[in-house]
Amino acid sequence: MKILEPTAQEIQIASTAATLYLLNILLLPFAAFVLLLVLYQRQRHNVSTLVQCHLIQALRASICAGFMLILVSAGILLFGDLRQVSTWIVLILYVLCVHSVFILFGVFALTKALSGKLYFYPLIGKAVSKHE
Repeated sequence: MKILEPTAQEIQIASTAATLYLLNILLLPFAAFVLLLVLYQRQRHNVSTLVQCHLIQALRASICAGFMLILVSAGILLFGDLRQVSTWIVLILYVLCVHSVFILFGVFALTKALSGKLYFYPLIGKAVSKHE
């Protein structure tokens, strides 16, 4: 069985998904997520495993990053004493560490997409069904 190399268009769509994920967590939090959803809607019937993998992984990672950064940060503020320096230190350290990890994984996903390879985010990435 011959394995087909991804086309330039498939690589472009996959790298666009990874780029929108990075834009979502770096510069344009809501707008880039909406664009990622639009891209997913347009490409959800694409038979390319590369395209499906990067689209689904970018969506899962965006949702997970949003929940972890917003809900956990809100929990730290809700259960912490806002007048205590320790609450703010924990919040800043949490956001910096978690946000940095999501950025790092997004860069990994983008480099894999640009090279035409699949990428699964650790802990949240699950296998995508292959169309053979």
